[in-house]
Amino acid sequence: MRHAAVLGSPIAHSLSPVLHRTAYTELGLDDWSYEAHECTEDGLAAFLDGLDDSWAGLSLTMPLKREALKLTDECGPLAVQVGGANTILLRNGRRFAENTDVYGVVTALTEAGIRPGGALVLGGGATAASALVALHELGLTAVTLAVRDRRRAVEAAMAGERAGLAVSVRTLDDLPKLLAEQPSSGLIVSTVPGDATAPYAPLITRARPDLAVFDVVYAPWPTTLGALAQAAGSTVVGGLPMLLHQAVRQVELMTGRQDVPVEVMRAAALAEQRLRSR
Repeated sequence: MRHAAVLGSPIAHSLSPVLHRTAYTELGLDDWSYEAHECTEDGLAAFLDGLDDSWAGLSLTMPLKREALKLTDECGPLAVQVGGANTILLRNGRRFAENTDVYGVVTALTEAGIRPGGALVLGGGATAASALVALHELGLTAVTLAVRDRRRAVEAAMAGERAGLAVSVRTLDDLPKLLAEQPSSGLIVSTVPGDATAPYAPLITRARPDLAVFDVVYAPWPTTLGALAQAAGSTVVGGLPMLLHQAVRQVELMTGRQDVPVEVMRAAALAEQRLRSR
């Protein structure tokens, strides 16, 4: 039996088990399992130490992405650049940190036809760091990061700068001015919990309905920002496409298979998302 799992806190909402199990079924990997485990930063080291050779890999969500870099034997280039890993591969007694979030963001935006001419990123955590690197891969050279506390955005800004971006860190108090500065081909990226953006959502969608919106939250969906942006006629991408594509890359890395069933996984996740929203 081969084992994999998603770790984080909180973790009950995660759709990762649906995505990975669907992939295993379609690929005929009947001897693979994938579970969700509640795990905090303080518990990650002990969890890793308790794994045996039957384990193939782990998916990581908040708050573990930065902590993972300290507990692995080798880090892939993107994990180093971002300063966080959402994937740990377990091979021959060694731990390898990888980042598939960047791929998830790039692919989600590309399939939606979004090629931003500018971007305003809300939030300064590990997901914001991945979003900044992804925006550089999509061709941007400068991005503005808007946060409540500038001090909490230092690591994310450094990730963007390592990728080659010029990162301007501002506070959310400057939001009206920051929105006005965005080009008509601009993109709003929200990397914070849905309830945290709710107070700002009416301002964003009234001031700039021409801007595309990418909200990384997928549960619950739509968020206030996503719903208001859709109502205003904006192009809106939720967090599910990002989750899907980062999971596709994880399945490839963990199983070694390149024929991962993307659309079957998408359908399964959408069905589960609709079921939970009832």
